[in-house]
Amino acid sequence: MIADRLRAFKIGSLFLSNPLVLAPLAGISDLPFRLLAKEQGCALVHTEMVSAEGLVRNRKALGGLMKSCPQERPLGVQIFGSNPESMAAAAKIVEEWGADVVDLNMGCPVRKVVSGGSGAALLKDLPKAGKIMDKVRKAVSIPLTVKIRTGWDEKSLNYLEVGRIAQECGVDALTLHGRTRRQGYGCKADWEAIAQAKKQLRIPVIGNGDLTSPEAVSHFFALTGADGAMIGRGALGNPWIFRQILQFFRGGLPEPPSLEEKEETILRHLRMMVDARGEKHGVREFRKHLLWYTRGLRGGSEFRSRVAGWVTRSEVTVHINGFFEKIRGSRFLSQFSS
Repeated sequence: MIADRLRAFKIGSLFLSNPLVLAPLAGISDLPFRLLAKEQGCALVHTEMVSAEGLVRNRKALGGLMKSCPQERPLGVQIFGSNPESMAAAAKIVEEWGADVVDLNMGCPVRKVVSGGSGAALLKDLPKAGKIMDKVRKAVSIPLTVKIRTGWDEKSLNYLEVGRIAQECGVDALTLHGRTRRQGYGCKADWEAIAQAKKQLRIPVIGNGDLTSPEAVSHFFALTGADGAMIGRGALGNPWIFRQILQFFRGGLPEPPSLEEKEETILRHLRMMVDARGEKHGVREFRKHLLWYTRGLRGGSEFRSRVAGWVTRSEVTVHINGFFEKIRGSRFLSQFSS
């Protein structure tokens, strides 16, 4: 039954009302983005990844990355690093700050992260990965999760071994992205690997990769039996994906947002980002979201070609209003001519 896939599940002591999780996305998963996902039904949201070394050296300097509010709870904070002691100390800071979950990044494929021995590089050093998980588990009492990939490359698919180490260290759940570090994001995610992890591990398994529509998520759960689905790129410009998945699982048709809802959400997202970051930085960071929001809309390509030149909130607002008015006018003329 599709409705059965809506089942709640637990990560340690944390109860989640449904199996939908927002991925920690670098440069994207700030408070406004997380709030929009939460409003649409996402059960658990994450901050973008935070440097353990940076947090230990100067926790105030990273306050913006961990800015939160009660409406988005429960909240996971993802940390990355290669030093077990620093990771444990950072996790302790995260717990004291009030996070509901601490997540260890052992899957980031970005060269800058990997070159420092962090992220997916830890898939090549399992003794160190195990030591990090063990030390962090002993340092905090809140639920602990770890996010990995299937391996460093196709010749070293060691996700089951990493999962067993995590299980032995007392990690509460494993998130598995169905690609290797070498594959990046450029090929089809290996959901069969996620299914194998679910079969062989006792702890909850959350899957990640190619979860871009309600139909895809339904197929994913049917194939893997996973406990949760972590949505990443599928939520870019589309916070409504969480609502649509829940509607689909309840037996209804996924309802796309109306033009009016889309416009209102975009303007509210802009306002929240300016409130959080100030006009200069808020507008600059918001422009990438505009590129995603306008995909598939009439005139979107021409609109996106001009986005980089807009620098004030009022300027962006005028252009957004004009863009949607033009779409509504085109629809009216189309109906009239028919």
